[in-house]
Amino acid sequence: MAGRTRPALSRDGIVGVAIGIADREGLAAVSMRSVARALGVEAMSLYHHVANKEDLLDGMVDSVFAEFYSPRPGVDWRAELRLRSVRAREVLKRHGWAVGLMDSRQNPGPENLRHHDAVLGCLRRAGFSLALTGHAYALLDAHLYGFLVQELSVAFQGEQDLAELGAAILDALPEGELTHFREFTVEHALQPGYDFGDEFTRGSS
Repeated sequence: MAGRTRPALSRDGIVGVAIGIADREGLAAVSMRSVARALGVEAMSLYHHVANKEDLLDGMVDSVFAEFYSPRPGVDWRAELRLRSVRAREVLKRHGWAVGLMDSRQNPGPENLRHHDAVLGCLRRAGFSLALTGHAYALLDAHLYGFLVQELSVAFQGEQDLAELGAAILDALPEGELTHFREFTVEHALQPGYDFGDEFTRGSS
């Protein structure tokens, strides 16, 4: 009987499987063993393509950067950077585990560096000084990553969840106290069509 054919391994394939695990189960579920198990191979075989867990994380982050929209230098910089933020939020909602990792890698990959170069180029071609470019980039990413931290951790999903949570909180409020919180909740957050995610769009304008 012929032996079972072993699956062909590649760095991209390994990274893709690791991202799938992280998307489904969270970053804590990603290990060399869990990735190897998903691929149907021994963990040691991965080390021909990925040096270690940190190298795997580098590859995962670089793959997420590859999904970002890179703004085009020399075009309407406001529109380009707004589009970059909106698209990046969509990507990071799919890969929530990546939010805290995007600028943490000591060995950034080529997609990571290309994206940073594009954003810097967009700002520089728009006339920003080097110092203002640094300030602007920091503000853009603070808005992007900071909002995602909030959005991914809120205690409700959709209007129905928010309505139930809001009702429970309001019922527990002391009568006549926290009037501003009550006003905001009843007259704004619990109104039909409210979507916390809309705040991101306004902040990106």
